[in-house]
Amino acid sequence: MEALQSIGQFFARWLAQLETTFVEKQRYLLLVDGLKNTLIITAGALVIGVVIGSLVAMIKYCGQDSRLLCNVYTTVIRGVPVVVQLLIFYFLILKSSDGLVVGIVTFGINSGAYVAELVRSGIAAVDPGQMEAGRSLGLSRLQSAWHIVLPQAMKNILPAIGNEMIALLKETAVAGYVAVQDLTRAGNLIRNNTYDSFNPLMLMAVVYLVLVIGMTQLLGLLERRLRRSDKR
Repeated sequence: MEALQSIGQFFARWLAQLETTFVEKQRYLLLVDGLKNTLIITAGALVIGVVIGSLVAMIKYCGQDSRLLCNVYTTVIRGVPVVVQLLIFYFLILKSSDGLVVGIVTFGINSGAYVAELVRSGIAAVDPGQMEAGRSLGLSRLQSAWHIVLPQAMKNILPAIGNEMIALLKETAVAGYVAVQDLTRAGNLIRNNTYDSFNPLMLMAVVYLVLVIGMTQLLGLLERRLRRSDKR
């Protein structure tokens, strides 16, 4: 009986602490805004990354003259930590821009270097006869790659791009370095104002975990549909 009373008292104190930490002064709204900004940065950066990555992969596949420039881009972006890239864009390149814009652009450019390698590997997996077939129809190498090879490659690398989206979501946790109130920064603000470290940090971890699990489930559904379409 005493054990049950102790457990009840523990949960009562915990609920009171939750109310003080999140409900008082409506601090939970900071988490809501932070989650919104995190999702905006992730979605915007993924779109930019896919566009840049596809263009870079196509140039490396078709163009000899610009291949060196693309190699420099992928090497530099993949070799410099994303936090350093954020600071460079925020303080040097996009000085007058909003932190949210800087985050989207920076993470998009960073993701583009990784997506480029994913697309390049997907293109390399396509039968070379597809390019020859396009050339025999009178298409240029670029046209054949864009209209024939790339669509087949994208089907193969969609699951990998989904994994890149999950990685991108977790990388946005450093967006607070450029004054963006993302989910992580919102949790830290609550922690600093309430001196409660446990609840904000654990709630942040749970929210990220739920988002990743949800994306993983959607990715698994996409992979199953692609497998079914391949069997038809």
